[in-house]
Amino acid sequence: MKAWTVASQDDVVRLSDIPAPALQGGGVLVEVLAAHLPAYTKMVVTGNRGGLPVPLTLGPSCIARVTDVAPDVFHVAPGDVVVDTSRLDAGDGDEILVGWVGLGGTGTGSERTDRMRTVWRDGVFAERALCAKETLIKLPGAETYPDPARLSFLPWLCIAASGLYAAGPLTGRDVAVIGATGQLGGAAVLVALASGAATVTAVGRNKAALDRLAELGPRVRTHQLTGDRATDAAGIGPVDVALDTLGATPTADATMAAYDSLRRNGALVLVGGVRQTLTIPYGDLMHRRLTLRGSWMSDDQTVTTVWNMIRSGLLDLSAVELLTVGLDDPATALDLAERTTGLAFVALVP
Repeated sequence: MKAWTVASQDDVVRLSDIPAPALQGGGVLVEVLAAHLPAYTKMVVTGNRGGLPVPLTLGPSCIARVTDVAPDVFHVAPGDVVVDTSRLDAGDGDEILVGWVGLGGTGTGSERTDRMRTVWRDGVFAERALCAKETLIKLPGAETYPDPARLSFLPWLCIAASGLYAAGPLTGRDVAVIGATGQLGGAAVLVALASGAATVTAVGRNKAALDRLAELGPRVRTHQLTGDRATDAAGIGPVDVALDTLGATPTADATMAAYDSLRRNGALVLVGGVRQTLTIPYGDLMHRRLTLRGSWMSDDQTVTTVWNMIRSGLLDLSAVELLTVGLDDPATALDLAERTTGLAFVALVP
């Protein structure tokens, strides 16, 4: 079968013919219908987002159809349409993303995560895949969903939703998304609107992407970052919830502007890739009764909630610009993904 493979830390993504995966205990064989190709995939392969457990078949998540299950798998069956989240959790902070970079807990890994990556190494950028049963969630009714490629954005919507829901119910509250012009930020704007936020302030640097987000409806406000913390805080807030989805940035000023924009009893949730240390004023956090939370990936319940929002029409994926690629030209596909922003994403359709 065809798959995207990476052989070593200094290798590029290659189209390879490899043997089809064989079923093993705790595993599920799937036909990959579509997989989201994150904009930063090229950075992952070049080592700028952490080390890949090479050699491997690349790919962190997908929409797939089950073709066979091991005898100890009961929650999915052949014919089911599922989402593979790639998150394999062994408990006590030992989590991996199969086929990708990223470790839960402290982020440093352990002897147990090394063993997990030995058993469950290969991802889903392929025609077929073997997935750990724990990474699969059934999507009831998805068998008739008309556009599986568009549905491959679901895992990112769920990551965004987990961060937003960590701040509590959103209904009637003012929400800001910092880094809204990125794919995760764009997903967060959609989820916040579908979850009943009174207003959603989309914050970023790309004016064209902000203008497109503003077209989602009258509840969307926008603020283009200036680089001045006080100016940006005033432009963002006041808000009840701020979700930080920024990637690596030169400073933490935008994140701290989001902190400054919070009302009393507000919450700042971090789901992005800012590398700087945040200097939080103790007395201010205490007296304004603020909450600072971290959120990593998603859980099964959130996936089910977001899928039901899509299935019911409450969350309309037609707002997302879909670009599709096949397996045949990895380099061109990675370049295309790198250029996508906001409410646009690339789906790999084997």
